[in-house]
Amino acid sequence: MVMNKIGHWFSRAWLVLVVAGIVILLDQWTKTLVRQSIPDYTALIPFPALGEYFVFEHVHNYGAAFGILQNQGGLFVIIAAVVVVAILAYVRYLPTEDWLVRVLLGLMLGGAVGNVIDRINQGYVTDFIKMGIPDVYYWPNYNIADSAIVGGVIGLGLYVVIDDIRKHRKQQAEQAVERG
Repeated sequence: MVMNKIGHWFSRAWLVLVVAGIVILLDQWTKTLVRQSIPDYTALIPFPALGEYFVFEHVHNYGAAFGILQNQGGLFVIIAAVVVVAILAYVRYLPTEDWLVRVLLGLMLGGAVGNVIDRINQGYVTDFIKMGIPDVYYWPNYNIADSAIVGGVIGLGLYVVIDDIRKHRKQQAEQAVERG
């Protein structure tokens, strides 16, 4: 009975786990490269054609997005654990045809785990991607895990809105047919 439930869960979770695994591997690999090749708080222009619009700058992030909630690493680990458990529990309820939702959840799961690995091993998250317009504005530094989380959240939000619009239009069309 337990093996049957695990098999059922895995049949719905495997894509989430594969995407999360890819995100974690890419995230940790790029952070390791940055830590080994760019000294702390220094920058490197990886693509000269982009000049200072796209820079790798090795920084330590002790907070959350945009540097808020500094030195609250324990809180972020707890929040990430809740997110991980919620995603892994929720995935079993998704219809099998919702592969896109599984990919988006995998992005969020992998991103959360990637940053937690940093917080546990280092006490901070390694951020290194810096984009912006010199002397005007730079987006706060981020990493692959952050990109995966943001992409997953935005993608899921768009999916929900588009799916709702599609269902609403279908319902309107069915009502129009019923009215004759």
